[in-house]
Amino acid sequence: MNVDPSIFKAYDIRGTFPDQMNASTAELIGRAFADFLPDKGGVAVGRDMRLDSDELAKAFIKGVTQQGRDVFDIGLVSTDMAAFASGFYNLAGAAMITASHNPGKYNGIKLCGTQAQPIAIESGEQKIRDNVLKGKFKTARGTGTVTQNSIDVDWVRHALSFVNPLSWPHYKVGVDAANGMVGKIFPLVQEQVPLVVTPLYFELDGNFPNHQPNPAITANIADLMSTVNSRHLDLGIAFDGDGDRAFFVDEAGTPLSGSETGAILTQRMLELNPGSTVLYDARMSKVMPETIEKFGGEGIRTKVGGGYIRPIARDKNAVIACEGAGHYYYRDNYYSDSGLITALLIMDIMATSGKSLSQLAAPFRKYESSGEISVQVPDPDATLERVAEAYKDGKQDRLDGLTVDMGDWWFNLRTSHTEPFIRLNLEATEHGQMGIKRDEVLRLIKS
Repeated sequence: MNVDPSIFKAYDIRGTFPDQMNASTAELIGRAFADFLPDKGGVAVGRDMRLDSDELAKAFIKGVTQQGRDVFDIGLVSTDMAAFASGFYNLAGAAMITASHNPGKYNGIKLCGTQAQPIAIESGEQKIRDNVLKGKFKTARGTGTVTQNSIDVDWVRHALSFVNPLSWPHYKVGVDAANGMVGKIFPLVQEQVPLVVTPLYFELDGNFPNHQPNPAITANIADLMSTVNSRHLDLGIAFDGDGDRAFFVDEAGTPLSGSETGAILTQRMLELNPGSTVLYDARMSKVMPETIEKFGGEGIRTKVGGGYIRPIARDKNAVIACEGAGHYYYRDNYYSDSGLITALLIMDIMATSGKSLSQLAAPFRKYESSGEISVQVPDPDATLERVAEAYKDGKQDRLDGLTVDMGDWWFNLRTSHTEPFIRLNLEATEHGQMGIKRDEVLRLIKS
């Protein structure tokens, strides 16, 4: 059959159902994935609550077992749980059927190898893609078995090992699960921590009837912000559809940026692990390198994306790695990200410090940021070069797209891996300057 090669993205496999992602395609990917992994070891397969995830999971499992490899079917889980399964149970790899924060018409597959090592386009996904497109598979000696396994208890125990909830006050917290997988998992944690939870959209629903499952977009956390304000809660937590990201709202109803959350977490990790390495991506605020230096860490700036960040984190033994989009990767979580662990850590930091979330964030709210702005342009690469020429007097680097530092303001401009978009993140020191410079750069992009 014909498989659309465009579904193989930089960090995962993703497309619309059923024209791009369907059972036949999932089965072929399962076969190629089974062949790619080491000769020995089973594969964990999990899925989210999307309407077609069960169908795709069954097809993927069929492909894996067809190649003679055993499958541990872990059922409805969050993405961080699938990665955990790979590491905790010493499996050859794991697959998660999900399209993360994309709308309901999308679905896909996230892959990892042994010890939760990511499989992205530069670390194996390209070989899997090529074998799928060629129909090239190994000859198996037999058919693998399928075992149903619930990992909920082990996962919750692991997540709670990062914190000491016995020291917490009874925080009043709003939790927006976006009709995604955290709606199933958070109640299991809630039973073991002293929280008074106001749940928003815990019902698993792949139609996402309340809002899209992407908390990085402020409109998608408007209900949470309103709830925190009206009910006088201590904080709000918003998860994305597959649960590997968490965003926060302080007690005043003000959202924290990914960099602010990253700086709070980094300070804690360096206090507990002096001199450790911390990673942060190229679009994150200057508060990240400043915080790392202040608390005695070794900072490494990286390209955006877990497929790039996680191998460096492992190689450098980084205690934490941070992405502006709300992904936080922990050394003690197999160098993988987790929305749940991040949420627990933020509340633990509040408890041990005795500070509110706004007080924790205050030292890191020193710059004005545009957030990420996506602009559709006919030729993203040419646009990037035009902007580079316009700001040639600034300090430039090409670690990930184009970063230009003009002293009291700076920006990063990256082209999308999959769409004709260019993405702008801009930050300024002086109050009111950000908007002026943001509009200036946007005019140049659109000209």
